[in-house]
Amino acid sequence: MKSMLSKSISLYRLLQKQYSRRINLDLNRIQKVLKKLDNPHLNLKNPINILGSDGKMSVLTSLKYFLKADRKKITAFTSPHLYDPRHRIFLKNNYISLEQIKNFKKKIEKTKLELTLFELLTCIYILASNEQKKVDFNLIESGLLFRKDSTNLWETPKAQIVTNINFQHQEWINPKTIYEICKQKVGFLSKDSVIYIAPQEKKTLKIIKNILNKNPSKKVYSSAWKIFKKQKRLFYKEKKIVIPIQSRFIHSKALISNLGLAIKVALDLGVKKTTIISTIPKINFEGRLQYLKRGKLINTLSKKEKILFDGCHSLASAKNLNNYLKTIKDPIYGIWGMQKNKMPEKFIKVFNGTFKKIITLTIPGEPNALNADDLFKVGKKIKFSMNKAKNINDAIKKITSEEEKTIVVFGSLYLVGYFLKNN
Repeated sequence: MKSMLSKSISLYRLLQKQYSRRINLDLNRIQKVLKKLDNPHLNLKNPINILGSDGKMSVLTSLKYFLKADRKKITAFTSPHLYDPRHRIFLKNNYISLEQIKNFKKKIEKTKLELTLFELLTCIYILASNEQKKVDFNLIESGLLFRKDSTNLWETPKAQIVTNINFQHQEWINPKTIYEICKQKVGFLSKDSVIYIAPQEKKTLKIIKNILNKNPSKKVYSSAWKIFKKQKRLFYKEKKIVIPIQSRFIHSKALISNLGLAIKVALDLGVKKTTIISTIPKINFEGRLQYLKRGKLINTLSKKEKILFDGCHSLASAKNLNNYLKTIKDPIYGIWGMQKNKMPEKFIKVFNGTFKKIITLTIPGEPNALNADDLFKVGKKIKFSMNKAKNINDAIKKITSEEEKTIVVFGSLYLVGYFLKNN
C-alpha cells in the first residue's frame, strides 16, 4: 500500500506531465483564470509577499513561527518543495491534503484556460486559503524575479519583504546587470504597503534605494535594526528593544540576518518580545544548514560522521555555506549536485581549500540537472579531489569510513530534497 508521501509525489509527477514546467513570465494567464473564478485572491486578508534572490524561505519560516506562536492564524505558499509537494501550501495548522489539491485543480480546469505548473499551484493555494475561516495573515513566497511572477497579485498587501538580492537569474533579463535584477524585483512593488529591505551589498542597496525613491509606500531598511555579538552571544537590537538569539539550529551569518529581518516584521505586526524570545530556539530551517539527526542515512554512517544539508545554489549562498564550514575542525567531504541554469565553475571555486573530497551526483528525476560527469570535470579542472557516484547509496559508500568527518550535501534544494525523501 502506497504511503501518503508516495501518493503525493505521484500526483505531482502527474501535474508535471499535464502542465508546463517551463518558466513563462506573464501575469495575463493567471489573472484571466482568477477573474473567471471571481477573483478569490482579493478575499485573502493581509497578504504578505516575500521576494528576493536568497533567504525567502528562511524569512518566511521564521515569520510563520512567530505569528503562530502569537496565536495568529496563517496560510503560506512556498516554492520549491524539498520532498513532499503538499508542503508548498500550509493552511492554518496543516499542509494541504491530496484531496484538496485534486478538487481545486478540477475547479481551475473548468475555466478551460491555460496555466503553467507554478501558476496552477498558485491558484490552488489561493482557492484553498480562500476557504479558510478567520485567517490573520497570508504569507506568499514569490518565484522568479517579481514583476511578472504569478504571486504579484495584490495592489495593497499588508507588507512586502525584500530579502537579499544578488546576481541570479540573469538569463531572464536584458541587459544582464544587477540594476535590471533590482528593477524587476523592487521596481514593481506596491505603492500602498510597508516595504522591508534586508541587508544588501552596498552597491545593491544604493540601486534599491534609487528605484524605490518615488514609491510612496513606507520603507523599512535594515539600518532600523541590527544583530550584534556580546560575550559570544548574539542579540537583535532595535531602539530600546534587545532580543537574545539562542539557537542550536541556525548556524550561519546569513540565516541569522534573515531571522533578524523576520523579527523586525513580527514586532511591527504586534508580536510580543517575550513571544519572539521563547520562539527563536524552536525555529529550524529544513534543508538550510541542517544537520541530520536520525533516519536511514544516519544508520549507514559511522558514529564519528555527521551529515549536513544545504540547498545553496547561488554564489552568495555558497559563500555563506563556506564561511560556516571554515568553523568546522573535522575533515569535510562534499556530495554535489546542481541544476543546468546555475554557474557550476564559479560556484565550486568558492569552496577552494574547504573540501577534502567531492563526490558528484546527477540529481535523480530532474531533467534540468547537470550530469555527474560534467560536474566531475568542472571540479577536476579547478584541482579538487573528485569522484562521481551513480546514486545516493553509492555516494555515501564512497565517503563513509571510521574517520571523523562532516559530509555536506550541497548545490541544489532538489538534491537535498531527494536525500531527505530517501531518509
